[in-house]
Amino acid sequence: MNLRRRLLKALAAAGLFGPAGISGLIRDALAKGNAPIAPGLHKMRGEVTVNSRPAQEGQLIGPGDTIVTGRGGEAIYVIGQDAYLQRESSTVSFGADAAQNLMRVVSGKILSVFGKGARTIQVSTATIGIRGTGCYIEDEGSGTKARTYFCLCYGSVDLIPGAAPQERESYSTTHHDKPMYVHNDMKMSKMMVPAGIINHSDDELKLLESLVGRWPPFYGQGGPKY
Repeated sequence: MNLRRRLLKALAAAGLFGPAGISGLIRDALAKGNAPIAPGLHKMRGEVTVNSRPAQEGQLIGPGDTIVTGRGGEAIYVIGQDAYLQRESSTVSFGADAAQNLMRVVSGKILSVFGKGARTIQVSTATIGIRGTGCYIEDEGSGTKARTYFCLCYGSVDLIPGAAPQERESYSTTHHDKPMYVHNDMKMSKMMVPAGIINHSDDELKLLESLVGRWPPFYGQGGPKY
């Protein structure tokens, strides 16, 4: 049994995603061996809409789409080389121009893994340019005292706070090395302050990467490196 199959079976056995599990998603990933699974919405629970219409498992997600999860909702979906775990009470939109590779986190929480190439993420407090990255975001929405949690789980980023673009930082991490809160409160001396690691796990990153045929770089041997 190859490394990918062993990991997926272990994640399924651990019941990581609740009593109902994600057996269909695990089964599809196992059936694919080392190949990525097909793009689209692969698992959801609770209320999930795409462009204000009830979502359907298997439907494609792409440029111009807006995905909303209600209270208690959750969605796992794949777009090209990228995979997403969108948590409850979250709104995420993708730019209509596919060439721009733009994602906007309007509010809420999302864990994402991205393939090679540049992507731009817009949140209420910052513009985030990423390359070959896994990241977790919690955005509290707009307002003068809004803040965004951002963990660069691995990869490289250009992080530009909207309220103080002169504080721009460019850095790389390998394993949750520099989580940050980005604020929008001009009364603060700095818009970006260190944070801890919250509400996301390595197992979730391993699952998302496995869906697109990769492994997180912190996992060691067994898959492509960024």
